[in-house]
Amino acid sequence: MKGLLDFKKQGGLVPAIAQDAKTGEILMLAYMNEESFDETLRTGRACYYSRSRNKLWRKGEESGNVQVVKEIRIDCDNDTLVLKVEQIGGAACHMGYRSCFFKKIEDGRVIEDGLKVFDPKEVYKS
Repeated sequence: MKGLLDFKKQGGLVPAIAQDAKTGEILMLAYMNEESFDETLRTGRACYYSRSRNKLWRKGEESGNVQVVKEIRIDCDNDTLVLKVEQIGGAACHMGYRSCFFKKIEDGRVIEDGLKVFDPKEVYKS
């Protein structure tokens, strides 16, 4: 789907918000380049671009916590995505939580209140 998204605006990447398709819970924010977006469309599984590793990141390739894409929404500027996903394996966060947004500010303090699904030391042994 060439030309659908404006990858030029932000250096070849667009933000992609992963949202639970059933509950609406925000699971994570990642980035996609054109190649990862095309793979996501082709396979129906979320594929992102890892800025830290400078390569494609097929969500769940190490942890088994894959995201099956149910719907893709594009913002009005064609430069941000929302992926409504089925989170297989229960955790979207590499720190083992269901959502990457497991911290909240309450009474001037940061509190962790998310559901921890796995121990990252056990899953990411490399």
